[in-house]
Amino acid sequence: MSEPEATVSGFAGEPVVIQLGESAELWEQLAGVPERPAVFLIRVRAGAPYLARTVSLRRRLQRLLREDSVAGRLLNLRTLAERIEYWLVGSHLEASLVHYELARRHFPEDYRARLRLRLPAYLKFVLTNPFPRTQITTHLSGARALYYGPFRSRETAAQFQSHFLDLFQVRRCEQELAPSPSHPGCIYGEMNLCLRPCQQAVSREEYRSEVERALEFLRSQGCSLREVLIAARNRASEELDFEEAARQHRRIEKIDQALRLRDELAADLEALCGVAVTPSATAGVVGLWFLVQGYWQAPRWLDCRPEASTGLSMDQRLREMAAHLNLGRPPLRQREEHLALLARWYYSSWRDGEWLSFQTLRDIPYRRLVRAVSRVAATAAQHG
Repeated sequence: MSEPEATVSGFAGEPVVIQLGESAELWEQLAGVPERPAVFLIRVRAGAPYLARTVSLRRRLQRLLREDSVAGRLLNLRTLAERIEYWLVGSHLEASLVHYELARRHFPEDYRARLRLRLPAYLKFVLTNPFPRTQITTHLSGARALYYGPFRSRETAAQFQSHFLDLFQVRRCEQELAPSPSHPGCIYGEMNLCLRPCQQAVSREEYRSEVERALEFLRSQGCSLREVLIAARNRASEELDFEEAARQHRRIEKIDQALRLRDELAADLEALCGVAVTPSATAGVVGLWFLVQGYWQAPRWLDCRPEASTGLSMDQRLREMAAHLNLGRPPLRQREEHLALLARWYYSSWRDGEWLSFQTLRDIPYRRLVRAVSRVAATAAQHG
């Protein structure tokens, strides 16, 4: 085995490289490969490399490269393989991000299909329209809009959208409006669930004011409207207007019902920040994967071993680490992919590590983060 010639930037560190020799030497080389989770690349003399991830690196390589291997015969790996590069990983999230980076590099034309990367659903508030409206989408665009998500599925996003719109008089139609008093309108206008801009029942400014209320609801995770109604309910109770207090209470319950339909990650994407705390491939070291406004940042590694003590408290080390993040904002297409990887990991049954969400880097809950690091390090040590 030899050290790599170049450093891989981003999510993947430097690979371990095996230059393949004769058959007898090959099996000696593979015998020294760890039996651990990894992402690996088999480079061949001609054509595209073979890229995969595995929970058992040595066994997977031996199965692929032995002469009687069905996979080896089909892919012709045994005769064409020149070298192996591999990256040991400590978590499903790390494996997913390393695999993603390498797939983008080596298969730029079809890496999404190779990764089976399914884009999650969002509630999109289209703000470029003179009369803004919502829609469910899986794609992000550069046009002015608020995106709220990601959701587990299009169905859960649609359920939330329906209950969210019940709280405001924003239109549900998707047509391009040509407002006119003679417009036939729709059932929602008749039920007083829409301000009826199509019939010029309100001015454009009045409709925009209602849209702003709806946007603030999403940005504040419901707090903007809920707090106003709680204050109104309390005021009515103090004035012994129990009928009004009951009415406001029903409105609060309606808000709570809508908020319960949110999936855990759902937020305004401009405020979707968090950190995943995961085990690493190195014993005693914890991985910190910061997500800022929907973009994964390069990992940070926190050595929790006693011999790595720097004299600083864990809280101080974490604050210093966050202060020195080199925030990157890749193209919009990559933001879609980063969020898809987040949703795939977070909503999966195989999620490992812990996730802490926050709105900006100034809001990082350091006490909770210290406890999360300690728990992940302790769990990794028990299974180490």
